[in-house]
Amino acid sequence: MTQHGQFHWNELKTRDAEKTKAFYGEAVGWTFDGMDMGDGQTYWVAMVGETPVGGIFTMAGPEFEGVPEHWMSYLAVDDVDAALEKAKGKGGEILREPFDVPGVGRIAILREPGGAVIGWMTPALQE
Repeated sequence: MTQHGQFHWNELKTRDAEKTKAFYGEAVGWTFDGMDMGDGQTYWVAMVGETPVGGIFTMAGPEFEGVPEHWMSYLAVDDVDAALEKAKGKGGEILREPFDVPGVGRIAILREPGGAVIGWMTPALQE
């Protein structure tokens, strides 16, 4: 299990998931499991054997206009809500309030004082 403060997950935000899957499938041998996001889109979990190693998120909609494709990293934190309160007190800006993803965890997106964007998450307990 990932400890507080460690990088927990990486996600590629792309406009063309099929092209991305073909590239990483051929280049590094990843396979992909689809996860229904409930809005008609599929989140692709990149796999090495049976181990999930990252995700592919398709950027669609006006909120992504002008946003280049990029990798997004997520830090594990023991309590995302409490960590965000500390971050705000130190100049962090919350870009997306905490939300829950069943079986994955509680996630929020913030901008740190230097301008970098990062996700923080309290991972769901894995049995």
